[in-house]
Amino acid sequence: QVQLVESGGGLVQAGGSLRLSCAASGRTNSRTSMAWFRQAPGKEREFLAAMSWSGGSTNYADSVKGRFTISRDSANNTVYLQMNSMKLDDTAVYYCAAGVGVYDHWGQGTQVTVSS
Repeated sequence: QVQLVESGGGLVQAGGSLRLSCAASGRTNSRTSMAWFRQAPGKEREFLAAMSWSGGSTNYADSVKGRFTISRDSANNTVYLQMNSMKLDDTAVYYCAAGVGVYDHWGQGTQVTVSS
């Protein structure tokens, strides 16, 4: 089992930055993939970014490419999502996810609100 706890959400002005953290505990290994998703009111959950726990390749959704960066601190078992140049449309609940082949472990989510 993998337990995930997100933090770092809050209120930010459009154009600003925010960094989310996801603390992972439990059974992670080099085959575990970590990812960030978000879900805005009335919309489906959207994939944002992913990377392997070993720190290999990353991939991003087109909607956040160039603005968001996923990274990890293996010493602290933490994955981050750095969000820059934020837009009103970035308002959502942000989730951290983990899994091997499929994302079957999820955090509780953290609210991010972008104001004008």
